[in-house]
Amino acid sequence: MNEQRVKRDPEGTRRRILEAATEQFTRYGLAGARVDAVAAAAGTNERMLYYYFASNEGLYVAVLEAMYARFAEREGSLDLSGLQPSDAIRETAQSIWAYLWKNPQWLSLINNENLHEGRYLERSSSLRETISPLIDLLRVTLERGAAAGQFRSGVDPLDFYVTLVGMGYYIVANRFTLEAFTGRNYAESLHQKSISTMHVDMLLSYLRPVVAPLE
Repeated sequence: MNEQRVKRDPEGTRRRILEAATEQFTRYGLAGARVDAVAAAAGTNERMLYYYFASNEGLYVAVLEAMYARFAEREGSLDLSGLQPSDAIRETAQSIWAYLWKNPQWLSLINNENLHEGRYLERSSSLRETISPLIDLLRVTLERGAAAGQFRSGVDPLDFYVTLVGMGYYIVANRFTLEAFTGRNYAESLHQKSISTMHVDMLLSYLRPVVAPLE
């Protein structure tokens, strides 16, 4: 690609590098991803890659940041204000779980970073900011439910969020081994729907107000 053209479109170049790097890191992990392959797929050269991201590790962190930012932006844009609290929880859960099924690259990158014990994500200065809209959205919903007498009070929104995501993540991330072990393919829409319904029921059961036993 002509270097002058690259300079005239820095955002486009950066975006193409991130897209190509996402593919490389998804397939080969940080250790196996090749900088020359990323540059070639992005239609640029290795010098420009280092100009924008400083190093292979810097590019890897940028890919992770972009992945989390897209997820948070999508979920943070959910309009739950007109829904009953229980319906808002259901909508949030199903939206997150559907995103996991539709974005297997996300799971591959997360699994790879867990192999590195999260040490590269720790370098990010913006990562934790991306989760705030999601937690705030859940906090408001949980408070609305508690005020209406539909939910128990004092539910930690972060713990609830981690539990909710974990339910969907486990099924999607382990779909191949689950099928091999149980003979059930949770990628099939029938089984996806069935276990999602069960998970939502479990979440809502937990949120119900605790009734003191009669003496």
